[in-house]
Amino acid sequence: MDAIGIERGADEPRLLELPRPEPAPGEALVETLRVGVDGTDHEVIAGNHGSPPDGEDHLVLGHEAVGVVETAPGTDLEAGDVVVPTVRRPPGDDPNDYFERGEADMAPPGATLERGIDGAHGFMSEYFTSPEEYLVAVPPDLASLGFLVEPMSVSEKALELAAAARSSFEWRPETALVLGNGALGLLTVAVLVDDADEVYCLGRRDRPDPTIDVIERLGATYVDSRETPVSAVPEVHEPADLVYEATGHARHAFESIEALAPGGVAALLGVPDPWTFEVDGGRLHEELVLNNKALVGSVNSGVRHFEAAVDRLRELPRWFPESFVTEVTPHRSFGPAFRRGPTNIKSVVEFARYEER
Repeated sequence: MDAIGIERGADEPRLLELPRPEPAPGEALVETLRVGVDGTDHEVIAGNHGSPPDGEDHLVLGHEAVGVVETAPGTDLEAGDVVVPTVRRPPGDDPNDYFERGEADMAPPGATLERGIDGAHGFMSEYFTSPEEYLVAVPPDLASLGFLVEPMSVSEKALELAAAARSSFEWRPETALVLGNGALGLLTVAVLVDDADEVYCLGRRDRPDPTIDVIERLGATYVDSRETPVSAVPEVHEPADLVYEATGHARHAFESIEALAPGGVAALLGVPDPWTFEVDGGRLHEELVLNNKALVGSVNSGVRHFEAAVDRLRELPRWFPESFVTEVTPHRSFGPAFRRGPTNIKSVVEFARYEER
């Protein structure tokens, strides 16, 4: 079967020919429909994150996938079911406590493998196998958009953790600030415009720009960080009850404290490169304490977040997917899906079409 992967030491993906996998008892064989490409894939390709499975010279890419069950003996799944796979898997033959509790998304590095990212092959192949418990059902009418479930689930988890941090008092994010107008930031804006009265999204792009068009069509406000840095947002606009950081820019973790309203919370999702810089630690500490502010970190997501993402996917405006998904590439000519550019928001590699099966 065809697969798209990165070989150890290489700096670009290539088409691989691999044996079609055979499902073990309790597993499903899934025919892949679509796989999304995101910033993590580019980090893996650049060699800045992740690694192939032990003893292998390549890693099959892809962690944002949707497919159709081909066969699933010994499970409750049926041929034709549309499913989305979760990302994390146990690092050994026996699940550790995180997996036994159904909390794989809370496992620290070393206690988990991540398919398509670190230590386990991903889903960017014509077929993949997965245990039943790591597959989440998607309604057939959402099959073409199922690859968005994984990134949206990441936001669902982050927003759940942010709300949990404010659970000791009555809290609702009337004002939200999303840092980053990449694909994950835009998905989060699309979620938050239904929950908050005012949503701002910060980026560094000049008009005309398709991401700014999406932000404004959603009813949110674009903030150019070159004119209004994060710490100045409260002065120019208003303090935020919720900050969602999706840039990986290390300063934003600290600047978000200043952007928060009293009682606000910032959810940090970006993973920064090492960077040493000076901050007024005493002042930021004081802001957190005297104004009851909080910072929470969030990575990956669990089954319930995937299920919530499926529901949220149905609530997106009808126009959104067409404006958001800017590149759909057949898997045999996948190159454009991995090219970054100012007009490309979300790229997808397509292996099969649900309606043509």
